Amino acid sequence: MIERDGRLTELRGRTGLMVEQLGRLVEVETPSEDLAACAGGAHVLSQLGKEILGEPAEFVESGGRTHLRWRWPARAGGATVALIGHFDTVWPLGTLARWPFTVDGAAGTATGPGCFDMKAGIIQLLHAVSVLEDRSGVEILLTCDEEIGSQSSRPLIEELARRSAAALIPEGSGHGALKTGRKGTGMYRLEVTGRAAHAGLEPEKGANALLALAHLLLAVDALARPDLGSTITPTLSAAGSAGNTVPAHAYAELDVRVASREEAERVDGALRGLRTAVPGTSLAVTGGPHRPPLPATSGAQLFERARVLAERLGLAPLRDIVVGGASDGNFTAAVGCPTLDGLGAVGDGAHAEGEYVSVADLPDRAALLAHLIADLLDNQPAAQSRQ
Repeated sequence: MIERDGRLTELRGRTGLMVEQLGRLVEVETPSEDLAACAGGAHVLSQLGKEILGEPAEFVESGGRTHLRWRWPARAGGATVALIGHFDTVWPLGTLARWPFTVDGAAGTATGPGCFDMKAGIIQLLHAVSVLEDRSGVEILLTCDEEIGSQSSRPLIEELARRSAAALIPEGSGHGALKTGRKGTGMYRLEVTGRAAHAGLEPEKGANALLALAHLLLAVDALARPDLGSTITPTLSAAGSAGNTVPAHAYAELDVRVASREEAERVDGALRGLRTAVPGTSLAVTGGPHRPPLPATSGAQLFERARVLAERLGLAPLRDIVVGGASDGNFTAAVGCPTLDGLGAVGDGAHAEGEYVSVADLPDRAALLAHLIADLLDNQPAAQSRQ
């Protein structure tokens, strides 16, 4: 273990090691939908954890998926601090063949699929915990289905959050800023059923599902309230069976982002109240709200603690932002656990080819996280039971 005042120095001395370990993690592709690939990634990550922390992870099976956990029981009356991240990515198998993990010494960056979102944050997290004098009360949960909604890991996340005094989420920062708030999300599917007919001989006998869907999408667009932080974005759509046939089926998928529970309820009710305007067609609406909003109030006090600690460490002044993207921090905040997000890598390009991280910031952000964990363990009372 490293003495408190030496954490930053020690971690800066590990920069090369952190980059090498990040490369090993990035070079194991872990697309969310591929259970075998994610299981392989879990084994590599457990081994990395053993190298850094001195012990391998506990494998937690849920819904056919392999998640990882490390935990050190809290002292009597002491706090539990949850550290939650994910090692699945949006990148399909084979991406590394054209875009390998690469370090640009001149630019001071490292790039590769999933490096920013969020494998660098995981490496920082493990090193942060490794320099704590006392890990009592620390629990790490690393999941493999965050990018597709955390269906199998959500119960694990919420159970941990309910008994934790704080949840720290090492997702990528927002250009260096920590994330004190996130929008809630919803995913919906509009499916229209009509009636097929020959488009040239007797189109009047058909009921055009595509035309009905077009009217519906215009109505959906009118439901958005950007002034209140609510957006509704059609993302996928298809219709028809042949170029000379009135479409009997059409669908569209919608991505909904909201800043408040009230807006989530309004949008949900409005979408379920939609009706088709083309005679002979009908609409089915499936899906619904998924991640609740992470209000800025949930992370405000934690951010202030982090800001003061960064100042004491001589790091660049911290900023905070509220973003439209969601994370597992939305779940922890929703059960009443104070949550601070964006504690991971400094970089950019999440979900975009060319995502990268700042190498020099890897140890600095790890040191900030280590000091924040220690501060919470030393000064935060145990969480009250949350239902």
